[in-house]
Amino acid sequence: MATAATPPDSSAPRGFGVNRDDGRVRLPGSLHTNRRIAQWLAFDEPGVVKVHTGKAELGQGILTALQLVVAEELDVPVAAVRVLSASTARGPDEGMTSGSLSVQDSGGALRQACAEVRAIAVRAAADLSGVPFETIGVRDGRLHSDRADNLGDYWSLLEGIDLDVECSGAARPKAPDARRLLGRARPARVDLADKVFGHARFIHDLKLPDMLHGRVLRGPTLGAQLVNWPPPALGALREGVRCWADGNFVAVVAPRERDADAVADRLRKRLQWKVAEPLPDANDLAAWLGTAPHEITVPAQRGEEPWPVEPSDAQRPVEGRRFEAEYFKPYLAHASIGPSCALARWDGSTLEVWTHSQGIHNLRDDLVLALAHETNAPAKDHIVIHHVEGAGCYGHNGADDVAFDAVLMAMHHKGHAVRVMWTRADELTRSPFGGAQRVALQASVDAQGRVTHWQHQIWANGSSSRPGRAKVPALLAASERQHASALPLSINPPLANGGGAERNAVPGYTVPSVKVVNHRLTVMPLRTSALRSLGAYANVFAIESFVDEIAHTLNEPPLAFRKRHLDDPRALAVLNAVVERSDWWRTTKGEGIGHGLAWARYKNGGAWCAVIARVEAGAAVRVTHLDLAVDVGTVVDLDGVVNQMEGGAIQAASWTLKEQVTFERDGVTSAAWESYPILRFTEVPEVRVHVIDRPDEPPLGAGEAAHGPVAAAIANAVFDALGVRVRTLPLTPDTITRAANAN
Repeated sequence: MATAATPPDSSAPRGFGVNRDDGRVRLPGSLHTNRRIAQWLAFDEPGVVKVHTGKAELGQGILTALQLVVAEELDVPVAAVRVLSASTARGPDEGMTSGSLSVQDSGGALRQACAEVRAIAVRAAADLSGVPFETIGVRDGRLHSDRADNLGDYWSLLEGIDLDVECSGAARPKAPDARRLLGRARPARVDLADKVFGHARFIHDLKLPDMLHGRVLRGPTLGAQLVNWPPPALGALREGVRCWADGNFVAVVAPRERDADAVADRLRKRLQWKVAEPLPDANDLAAWLGTAPHEITVPAQRGEEPWPVEPSDAQRPVEGRRFEAEYFKPYLAHASIGPSCALARWDGSTLEVWTHSQGIHNLRDDLVLALAHETNAPAKDHIVIHHVEGAGCYGHNGADDVAFDAVLMAMHHKGHAVRVMWTRADELTRSPFGGAQRVALQASVDAQGRVTHWQHQIWANGSSSRPGRAKVPALLAASERQHASALPLSINPPLANGGGAERNAVPGYTVPSVKVVNHRLTVMPLRTSALRSLGAYANVFAIESFVDEIAHTLNEPPLAFRKRHLDDPRALAVLNAVVERSDWWRTTKGEGIGHGLAWARYKNGGAWCAVIARVEAGAAVRVTHLDLAVDVGTVVDLDGVVNQMEGGAIQAASWTLKEQVTFERDGVTSAAWESYPILRFTEVPEVRVHVIDRPDEPPLGAGEAAHGPVAAAIANAVFDALGVRVRTLPLTPDTITRAANAN
């Protein structure tokens, strides 16, 4: 029997994964670290199953997916399951909502917790009725057997039974052939009706009594110094309006939102800042990445040494044909339609925060660090954080930063809630970016046309500086105040936990010799952190473009070349499915029309996704069709999988065709939609998703599987249309022209 393990130090920075070798019985998903049934489920309201989750609804439909998991495992009506938004006041601590892991981690935990509750209820019914345990079933929440139609329901049978007990792991969830909902039911999305009909659901709609409104002003770059406080000629302020500076953090609070905006605008015109360090040359960013200070790691290697990190011709393998190419991805912004927003209230004892953060427990950890030197700093158990939905964002945007902005303002206005909303310019220039990335690939091909050696080198910042993972707070205002702490440098999760900049850098092909080398930058002129898919977008774009280049050079069809280098049946299945089910892939192409193909298994351990793209290349590239085939194992919510794949494909198309952060030496210049364009509704391609359901396999996340394959498929289609190999993103007319002139 396993002995009780010592719980981890709650004051230590959080890791990127769950330690399952801690001496305790292994439980699935997040249940391993949140082991009590009552953390997940409650039956205190007749006819309602209350479900607690630590995962955040980001528009990905996770609340609906979890509702289906619970309804399936308990055999209750879907409408009886009420999934509650995450809060530190109740429910499990599941860390971050990220990495396409919510169905695996939260869904897996709930499935087991429900199986345990079902077993408890069946045992209670058996004890009360004398009916054999193994003959009792459940239908619509009521227990029955062949001898008795009504043995009670969950609510009556569980009354008086303490569910605040640890899961044993002994109960067995339903077998695949016993399921009636997963992959079949099409329930109404939990969150969708409010959004479609304009009902208050987003954090921007939240109104609290006696609420004040806050705005914040910041310097143009990290570390910029405020040189003129108080500013000249500010003029008189309306009654109740306050503004102050704490180091380089400038706040405005007013009873009315329009007054807060007016004063912020007046201040913005008068404040002067001194830039600490000029930003890199945006016109030569790939070269800067290669020369910036960095540390070198080799996160993956198999087979014989293909090339040293700095190879010379004499050191390279002498046999076979050699291929080399470099690829580049710029900085990307989250570019959520709604800017970051938060509310906070301080009553002198308890700090309460409403936020669209993707990790409310991580945020609470960093609030404790950031407020540690305050004379009235609240203890951790006196900080309550509630998740409220915000505009769609997959990654580390400004949600945590604006929450701390609101906290600082609320602590100056005891008893009042303060609502802080960033401007569009704040959102596009002050939120963390997805890092720029340079990728250099080398390969050797033998006389039979098989790739024998492969090397993948990366130059990029780390891919995560989220809260809760460092000894100093990762909150922007904490680096700006009088007693500031520098923002932690972005780091990469271990490859075993999905990796960061090196995510998906290991090709999914049967290549005997592979080496991945990561040059992680140790300087961070632009703040970088997690953006949807992390390094997978750039790495898959590079790998699948490179494979296409090799195939064309060898005069072999790209699909056949890929299949010849694959022994993974599920990879072959998505590739076959996407071309076989397409109604345009084999059609005759006119001038300027191109078709492209790409695939990847996300994180080399997640969902399989293959993509074919059709483009029209005229004055600009237009993507007309995207077909995707995806294998996510057991399909929980079919509509949710399709929606996730469609959304990921459209976002990836926008990144690939249009998006890049622009900047001068003294600050970011892409501060509005005109300077940071995204795909418009009129430019959205026709997207078709083919889902391969494997009910005997564990479920996998769908949220980030499409991004890299879509980018590569579009780039390969551009080559097919124009004969120009474009290795730099985005694929704008200027980028394509430069590539054509360089060939």
